[in-house]
Amino acid sequence: MLGPGSGRARPERVARPGPHPIGSPARGHREQRRRPGPVVPVMFDGNRPAWLVLGYQELHHVLNNPEIFTSDPRHRSRQVSVSPDWAPLPGVGRRQSLLRTDGDEHQRRYQAIDDVLGEVDVFLLRARAETVTDSVIDKFAGLGAADLIGAFAHQVPALVLASLCGPDDDPEVDQIADDLVDLVDLVEPGADAADGHHGLVEQLRVLLDDRLDEPGDDIISHLVEHPAEITDDEIVEDLAVVLGFGMRTVAGWIGNSLRLLLTDGSFALELSGGRRSVMQAITRVLWEDTPMQVVAGRWATRDVQLGGQRIRAGDMVALGVAAANSDPRVGAGRSPGPAGSCPAAAAAGGANTHTAAGAAATGSGGSTAAAAGANSAHLSFGHGTHRCPFPAQEIAEVITRTAVEVLLDRLPNVQLAVPADALVWRRTAWNRALTALPVRFSPV
Repeated sequence: MLGPGSGRARPERVARPGPHPIGSPARGHREQRRRPGPVVPVMFDGNRPAWLVLGYQELHHVLNNPEIFTSDPRHRSRQVSVSPDWAPLPGVGRRQSLLRTDGDEHQRRYQAIDDVLGEVDVFLLRARAETVTDSVIDKFAGLGAADLIGAFAHQVPALVLASLCGPDDDPEVDQIADDLVDLVDLVEPGADAADGHHGLVEQLRVLLDDRLDEPGDDIISHLVEHPAEITDDEIVEDLAVVLGFGMRTVAGWIGNSLRLLLTDGSFALELSGGRRSVMQAITRVLWEDTPMQVVAGRWATRDVQLGGQRIRAGDMVALGVAAANSDPRVGAGRSPGPAGSCPAAAAAGGANTHTAAGAAATGSGGSTAAAAGANSAHLSFGHGTHRCPFPAQEIAEVITRTAVEVLLDRLPNVQLAVPADALVWRRTAWNRALTALPVRFSPV
């Protein structure tokens, strides 16, 4: 079966089930690029044709032009079958979240989320993240061994993100945390991710009903009170997307950062003394090992040329975030440099760098880039109108950085319990996450 809109290239099949050994994602992206051009035809899950954008400049163009590459699935070709229960796009064809809208409707809902998350006090959030991280570590600190994925990287972000929805003693908030942990596991091929997404939506609806009766100091209550007059359906759908993507991103970010710190010898000498090494590691992960590898969900609104390929109106376009970050044409952008400098952004025609200088203009913290001494022109948080809101990026960084730093402080001699090449990645095209990260340490 040929790729969408093309009779010239046979698509590559991706997202086969089953775990695979750890390896270099960049090597896989180089192998994909052996095909002509930075845009290639692929077949997701054996029967869903799409164009996979691998080039940094091309992906930047797609993200910057929603009028040509829309997020609204109503523009998809009738020949491109996308089930409402397809794991990468749960809910397509049902109620639409802000992720699946464009134009004024998207801006109205996006701004409400941006405003509400911007009200989160990051200092209190860090204190909360420290408390949660300590409580999670307490459960295995005396054992001398643990799986830092299931017992740590999945637990900390779920508990901290859920706390944004209400007080700790609310059992409905506890259920949100449980749902978020389940959601991480449901990204596996064959798992019913759509049910997980809808379960989260329904639990958020329960909390929303409670907040309508008794408002509190939480993101649900603040969305209810927002002047954009977000509807009940919009609140629960949009928060399900924000929390769901946030959970997958932060869980993967924590796990991948810990793997890097425990396996890369260049960090070994700094682990005992270095917050700087943690900042360098989590920044490097976003460039080289980003949790969100491929994002589905753009459709061409008209026939268009992109990366030497002719894309037909209605064709699905998938965003190869990890491949774009490792694009050799802009590789210099990944190296640390003076604040504000960004070869990658210049090559793309002015991508948002999110450096400390850029943060001052946008009101964002920009702390990762500033502290690590490197630019953040990676596309791991997206770009354009659908980029991850800056407050959400800051929340994700605070949780990730706090989790990693507290773990290394509490367990200073933690080390892998298996050879590095025995670690296994989840077998999915969409996310970059380990199945387990077994470690040993002195019981405390």
